Amino acid sequence: MNEIEIVKLAVQGDRNAFAEIVKTYQGRIYNLGLRMTGNEQDAEDILQETFLSALQNIGNFAMKSAVYTWLYRIAVNFGLKRLQLRKKQYGHIDIDDPDSEKLHLEHLHNWPDFNEKKVNDKHFREKLDEAMLELPEKYRTVFILRDLHEVSTIDTAKILNISESNTKVRLMRARNFLKDKLENLMSHEERS
Repeated sequence: MNEIEIVKLAVQGDRNAFAEIVKTYQGRIYNLGLRMTGNEQDAEDILQETFLSALQNIGNFAMKSAVYTWLYRIAVNFGLKRLQLRKKQYGHIDIDDPDSEKLHLEHLHNWPDFNEKKVNDKHFREKLDEAMLELPEKYRTVFILRDLHEVSTIDTAKILNISESNTKVRLMRARNFLKDKLENLMSHEERS
């Protein structure tokens, strides 16, 4: 059976069809939650809340979007709620307030050339995860969806209910912020 047939059966109340949807997407939803929150317990809660909500609302799924888009939207909403409950403070330069004139001239800087051994290093990966957690939610979420989960710009915009151009701007800002953080880490590591 293809995904459309499985979804139709799930909408009609077939629990086995819904279990197939869970089996197909549970890994991606868990990883999304883990990347958003940086916490395994929160990721597990987001996974559980997402599929519980999906089960309760599967009858309302109109099949106007892909199943993963619908599930990601649910998961992102639960992730953002969880982050808002934490009231985490970010200590970084404000990337929300660029000069709007300059924004149109801004280009995405090239990612630095990293030594592959260094990128695969556990310590470096931990620092990358820490840097991602310093991003404000709206930038981190776009970065996770676009660059880590390889969701298209169109689908990311749908999941977050923002415009495609806003999606691109947020992604550019997230990449630039992380690039700067990673370059600082690399130069500090090389001096040590």
